[in-house]
Amino acid sequence: MSANIIVFANEKGGTGKSTLAMHVIVGLLRLGKTVASFDLDYPQGSLSHYIDNREAFRKDMGLPLPMSQHTLWNEDIARIYTIRGEIDKAKDKVDFNIIDTPGASNDIAQEAMVLADTLITPINDSLVDLDVLAQVDTNSLKIKGPSHFSQVVWSTRQQRMIERKPPLNWIVVRNRQTYSKSKNSQLMSVLLNALSRRIHYTLSAGISERVVFRELFLKGLTMLDLKENGLNMPTSISANAAKQEVLALMENIFSKGLDNPMNK
Repeated sequence: MSANIIVFANEKGGTGKSTLAMHVIVGLLRLGKTVASFDLDYPQGSLSHYIDNREAFRKDMGLPLPMSQHTLWNEDIARIYTIRGEIDKAKDKVDFNIIDTPGASNDIAQEAMVLADTLITPINDSLVDLDVLAQVDTNSLKIKGPSHFSQVVWSTRQQRMIERKPPLNWIVVRNRQTYSKSKNSQLMSVLLNALSRRIHYTLSAGISERVVFRELFLKGLTMLDLKENGLNMPTSISANAAKQEVLALMENIFSKGLDNPMNK
């Protein structure tokens, strides 16, 4: 058995990267998959805080919430181990490795990207955040060229070729979308679809901006935990819609390039 490796990465914080990573982790665990998770975003550690909250809530409530085998990549670990070495050790023991990277470009994030079978880049659904992927002319709103991060992904693809790894499956997720079809949203659709053909990524919808996601963080829960026996959490139209968004994202992630656990 060789684990699939999914890396969440971009060069901006505040895009919901750790929230998406946690939902994918729990989604896989609830499908009966074994998961090793790595948080490379030290000292921020948003994914680690999420998992710590989950473990504390699990113990307080006495609930059998599924947990990943988690590592916060701190300075002490980095002095002894390499991320490539740790992933190599885990790959034959679990079904999936999920890696959350810092909201900035650095050596360890780039090394993780080279290891990835699937790279997931969430961006806020705003023209302000489009520069994660491309340089856009402020007057014509036409794409001038790829961003620094897109060039890093291109270098990653080249390195994977050198190492004779399969092609990288790159998914860009439009995250924190609003409910209204604004002019900004429509223009984002045009630009992101045009850019996808130039730098070769798959475009996916993510999760909308909803209060429920912030509330769940404090308990370490996800939208995929809400039917857990003993939780007695209220349901609402908004919560049900949020769960459907998460399930749709999972389906998009595993629709190609990986063994699709959503079909099992």
